[in-house]
Amino acid sequence: MSLKFFTFALALMFSVMQAKSQAVPSPGDDSRQHLFKAQQFMHEQRPDLAIPELEAVLVSDPGNLDAQANLGVLFYFRGNFVQAAPHLRAALTAKPELWKIEALLGLSELRLKDQNAGRADLESALPHLMGEKVQREVGDALIASYSGSGELDKAVSVVSVLLEANPTDTGLLLTSYRFYSELANNAMITLALAAPHSAELHQAMAQELSRHGNDEAAIANYREAIQINAKLPGLYLELGSLLYNSADAKLQTEAEEQFKLALALNPLDEKAQLMLGEDAARRGDMKAALVADTRAVELQPNDPEACSELAKVLGSMNQPDKARALLSHALEIDSMNETAHYRLSTLDRQQGKLEDAKKELAEYQKYKTMKAKLRAIFSDMRMKMDDKPEDEGGMSK
Repeated sequence: MSLKFFTFALALMFSVMQAKSQAVPSPGDDSRQHLFKAQQFMHEQRPDLAIPELEAVLVSDPGNLDAQANLGVLFYFRGNFVQAAPHLRAALTAKPELWKIEALLGLSELRLKDQNAGRADLESALPHLMGEKVQREVGDALIASYSGSGELDKAVSVVSVLLEANPTDTGLLLTSYRFYSELANNAMITLALAAPHSAELHQAMAQELSRHGNDEAAIANYREAIQINAKLPGLYLELGSLLYNSADAKLQTEAEEQFKLALALNPLDEKAQLMLGEDAARRGDMKAALVADTRAVELQPNDPEACSELAKVLGSMNQPDKARALLSHALEIDSMNETAHYRLSTLDRQQGKLEDAKKELAEYQKYKTMKAKLRAIFSDMRMKMDDKPEDEGGMSK
């Protein structure tokens, strides 16, 4: 037993000894004497001597929770899962809320190839182990078990629990990215097989083509989807956004109609309302932009993009105080919003607050550079994934 595992086992042993579910033996009781000796031997890092003392307790008192739990712990950390599991199970039966004990039982069961029981115990224990070192081991074991059997949706749910405790863990974030990417690919394949001529498939293809920069093909697929099902949610907004960002001036002029069609289908579509405002502002129609952006903020007051766009319009209409309030709110929601930092810098400069303007401009440049690097990384990752031969992780031929 390594010193790391021994320390954990010792801490767990003492925590279990404090959680009795039975009457405490009298000072002269044989069980108490054996438990006391076991505790001494654990202090001396002699689990080989502690185990016989705990076994002696069970001879006279088979239901002793302390002896069952601690024997299970000691056998587990010695790698003897066959002997650990029955003791851990007996302790858990006597006191079901011993979450660390259930975690060790689940890990033992997985090592003994009892996948169903192991998964059930680990899933039960996982949410109760927040802040505990054993939580990551439990989570990793579940992730390996579920991903090994192709149950990625269950693996993703485990990753989500672990990310609650460690939201910036790079390993967990990468695992989450891989699982979600694979789930997306699987969903696309299933959709293609189930409904090869559907509007939904054309919409999904358009989204993927757009993500890879093939806007012309993406637009064609959106138009095809509309021909098949003109009421499919998201079509007009997504097509309008592509047209709005097109380098072709003729295509840009079609964007407004698409946003209006989106709002005709769903008057509460805040994103379509916002894009309608952006399109109006680009055409110089600031009154129309004000109406559209104001409605977008009413629909979603905590959308930093909506707040920032309305602030831009208000600033152009010489209403700096209202614009500043919106930009400050946008940054409260998303401190990394580079657009809000840039517009606040512009507003500060116009009002003679040169030091504040300088600070906001620095923030803008920092986040703009950071996001540009991230986009480049993701673009490179996508290119590498596209170039990967199918027999090296893609679809089998």
